[in-house]
Amino acid sequence: MDTLFIVMPAYNEEANIQAVVEQWYPVLEGKSEDSRLVIADSGSKDKTHEILSGMKANGYPKLEVIDTTNQYHGPKVIALYEYAIKNGADYIFQTDSDGQTDPAEFGAFWEDREKFSGIFGNRTVRGDGEDRAFVEKIVCRLLKMYFKVDIPDANAPFRLMQSEAVKRHLYRMAPDYELPNIMITTFFVKYDEPVDFRVISFKPRQGGEPSLNIPKIVKIGIKALKDFSGFRKDMAREQGT
Repeated sequence: MDTLFIVMPAYNEEANIQAVVEQWYPVLEGKSEDSRLVIADSGSKDKTHEILSGMKANGYPKLEVIDTTNQYHGPKVIALYEYAIKNGADYIFQTDSDGQTDPAEFGAFWEDREKFSGIFGNRTVRGDGEDRAFVEKIVCRLLKMYFKVDIPDANAPFRLMQSEAVKRHLYRMAPDYELPNIMITTFFVKYDEPVDFRVISFKPRQGGEPSLNIPKIVKIGIKALKDFSGFRKDMAREQGT
């Protein structure tokens, strides 16, 4: 059986984390015994870590909690991908710990895991507000301009990827890079990995406050333009153009 690592970054998610683990943990059933649900919780100032530790000790032996990563979302995602690769994952599924994604939609992705290097969610309807949907549209337009790729949703936290494919592209980014999922999606498409984009549901945040607000997103986005230029130059050097 294939080994699946479900990975999630977490930050101040005490309102959501128990329910999210309870919802996603059963997805490990029918997979290799080495499969894990791995949550990176560094920097939380609430009871997130306490709740996770209690769950691991009481009925969730395949739950792993990492508390040694950078506290920010992007670096946590990179650290989680690296952890999954180093611990023998065949497939990596990334989602978030805020309860916005639906485990019932995972099965269709898993059934087609051998057909694609990556299957990515596409949030055609978003429960987290029009402002974030607008930001995503701008990101996809910028990716098309910088990298000549057509991507409907670059940053969806609902993605099943072959571990070997992630490994091919993960180390193009620095460990503290803030937008890894956007660039992972871009690399998969740009380097002709077999990919598929599938419509998923995306609920409103189930509790707590998001760690990123629109001003922070805009600030990160401005920096991203410089980063995109750097990645484009790196790609051109690889291709000898």
